[in-house]
Amino acid sequence: MAGENQPATPTKKKMPKRANILADIQPMLKILLPLAAATVLMVFGFFLLWQSSLAWNESGNFAAAESGRDRSVKAIAEQIKKFDEKALAIAASEPVQSALLGEDGLTQAAAAMRAAWPELVGAEFYDAALLEVREDDLKAFGYSRAQMLMQAQIEKKPAPAQMRKSASGAQVLVLAIPVMSGPQPRAYAYLSLPASLIVDTLTQMNRNGTRIDLRQGDGRGDTVMASAGSSGGNSTSDLGLPIPGSQLRVAIADPETKIFLTHNLWILIPLTAICLLGGFFALWLRQVGMQGVADKLRPGKQDTGSGMTFAETLQREADDARDLPKGAAPPAAKAEAKAKAKPISVNRSIFRAYDIRGILGETLSDDVARQIGRAIGSEAQHRGLREIVVGRDGRLSGPDLSAALIEGLRAAGCDVIDIGVAPTPLTYFGAFHLQTGSCVSVTGSHNPPNYNGFKIVLGGETLSEGAIQDLYGRIAEDHFSSGSGGLQVMDLGGDYLTRITDDIQVEKKLKVVVDCGNGVAGGVAPAVLEGIGCEVHELYCEVDGTFPNHHPDPSDLDNLQDLILSVKQTGADIGLAFDGDGDRLGVVTKTGEVIYPDRLLMLFAIDVLSRNPGATIIYDVKCTGHLQPLILQHGGSPIMWRTGHSLIKAKMRETSAQLAGEMSGHFFFAERWYGFDDAIYAAARLLEILAGDLDERTPEQIFAALPKGVSTPELKIEMVEGEHYKFIDAFKAKANFEDARLTTIDGIRADWPDGWGLVRASNTTPVLVLRFDADNEVALKRIQAEFRAQLLAVAPDMALPF
Repeated sequence: MAGENQPATPTKKKMPKRANILADIQPMLKILLPLAAATVLMVFGFFLLWQSSLAWNESGNFAAAESGRDRSVKAIAEQIKKFDEKALAIAASEPVQSALLGEDGLTQAAAAMRAAWPELVGAEFYDAALLEVREDDLKAFGYSRAQMLMQAQIEKKPAPAQMRKSASGAQVLVLAIPVMSGPQPRAYAYLSLPASLIVDTLTQMNRNGTRIDLRQGDGRGDTVMASAGSSGGNSTSDLGLPIPGSQLRVAIADPETKIFLTHNLWILIPLTAICLLGGFFALWLRQVGMQGVADKLRPGKQDTGSGMTFAETLQREADDARDLPKGAAPPAAKAEAKAKAKPISVNRSIFRAYDIRGILGETLSDDVARQIGRAIGSEAQHRGLREIVVGRDGRLSGPDLSAALIEGLRAAGCDVIDIGVAPTPLTYFGAFHLQTGSCVSVTGSHNPPNYNGFKIVLGGETLSEGAIQDLYGRIAEDHFSSGSGGLQVMDLGGDYLTRITDDIQVEKKLKVVVDCGNGVAGGVAPAVLEGIGCEVHELYCEVDGTFPNHHPDPSDLDNLQDLILSVKQTGADIGLAFDGDGDRLGVVTKTGEVIYPDRLLMLFAIDVLSRNPGATIIYDVKCTGHLQPLILQHGGSPIMWRTGHSLIKAKMRETSAQLAGEMSGHFFFAERWYGFDDAIYAAARLLEILAGDLDERTPEQIFAALPKGVSTPELKIEMVEGEHYKFIDAFKAKANFEDARLTTIDGIRADWPDGWGLVRASNTTPVLVLRFDADNEVALKRIQAEFRAQLLAVAPDMALPF
């Protein structure tokens, strides 16, 4: 046959043109590449020589700057100590103590303080109960002032000094001290001194040109308050030394306009030698390459096969394309064609406040998921994003919905990394770990088995509200990008486990019962908790999308009964419950007590604030009223915000909060973690705290030390889809709570001095959510009666669960 007479290798005629070009230029590459390498290595070698000379000169300056920094810390610490001692002495003096007994005692005492200490630029006194802090608008009062006063109250000694700006804009040093009368404080004083008193000391102690900065903070993201020295660099590379008795630090600024790889000459000198020798070696290779080219240019020495490997690859690609059946398309093109097949009617009701969620066979199908994928992919392309991670929970509908979503994403031009069955926090982790910044979790969360949906992150932003509605707009207007994105399949479970266990190891082994309710956390949570050093007993950890034992929703007390029984039977130290996709946590003690998430948040806040004084802590409107004073007492800045994981994460980004939590059991750690809601990581952090205190207190004793009133769980009133929003609008218009402070950012929350009540519309299911919390049973019943009357005034036939 004719094909048998063909040579075994492709002829020049069949060779792709670009492969021949590569074959032609390969000899020149043998000259150009060594030359380029020699140039780079020689330039870098001389750069390192310059660095070595800079480091040599700078080492002396740096040593002098260190000495100035150390002297400044010691001198300023002594000054602040004297200021505190003087403030306490004047506060205990007869004029101030007598003034406090007068009719306008606080004002008169402040005047007496200013008269005795003329350097003061401000003095304010507050009553021993700090009612102003507890009842006034904290934003107007000032978070830092409230934090310092509460810290002075809880520790019964001066709070660490801070630098602030006065009302006139001048910089001041502020002190907060208890005004003692015997063993108990009679009042608290907030005093301001000119900041120049310590700034001048900084200047006097720095006798070197290298700049040192006076900063405020804990060594991460500090604010520069003052500087001494002439250089114009920054002090970001030096954590600085803390000044005892204050929240101030002194740090050395980097050299101005000088680029330092390292000050270590023992590293620089060998690197310089290696680079210079490497440069000379590359020049020798270039000479050899030139000789080789000369040889090849001699007659009979040309080698036309030097580019064959690449050429054969191109040839095979061309042959593969020709071997496809006529009219067939590559796999990515097939996905694009399928996604574009025909417009699909999509129900707008599934586009909710902070995710997309619908009912299978009614508002959600594979075709709808495909359109949603195209919308998400198009929005990603619009934002300049290309790669996106996709994971799914253990629901039976997950594989088909995930496949359809991926088809839509690829048809929009996105490259997809499919991590398969994974808890939602693991999908979020994938976006950070793989540096895509974007992900979609296919999950119905804690909803019934016939629900499913999508939680979406693009470029680090968890989509919510308007951004979710924009996705629907793209579908309705057929406003899609087109492309043929790639697909990779990865397993990130091992990386997630390693990341957590590298960060957390418990000091004492705890026995833990883990109830995953047959949700997707069952495949990950037990391994993580064993990895941090706990003894784990598994309960319903087999992933089963029918949820045969109980519904995976730890906010419903009925779903915790098996866990309570198992903890008692095994003698475990604690029981942990996870929801369907692993982003919500429930906790029970060995005595069967349910520790509500807002009390867990107290424990997390105390722990985080011990390392991050002044940090912002966010909690949602369903959380206890005891949170705000506790956060203030431990030196934090509390913010109440709207319920919803994406809304909370957006507020965290806005405020740079270190921690957040919701009554539903979502916990968000930015300290040591990534700021997304992760119940598995939160469980590990909880066990770390409990185990660290095990020598002194049992978990029950630790929880008992947290403030506790009388409260209800989340109470729910089921309604027709959409009607719960209409009811809240009507309730806001008609309800009238006398003598209560109202918060309307999410439903209506009414706060009285002894408790509060809330009614809001859920954004995940068509229900009203209510919660009540008070100091005692009498107050709780009164508040419930107030709400009962107001609710029935709007809907007389409503069946109330309280």
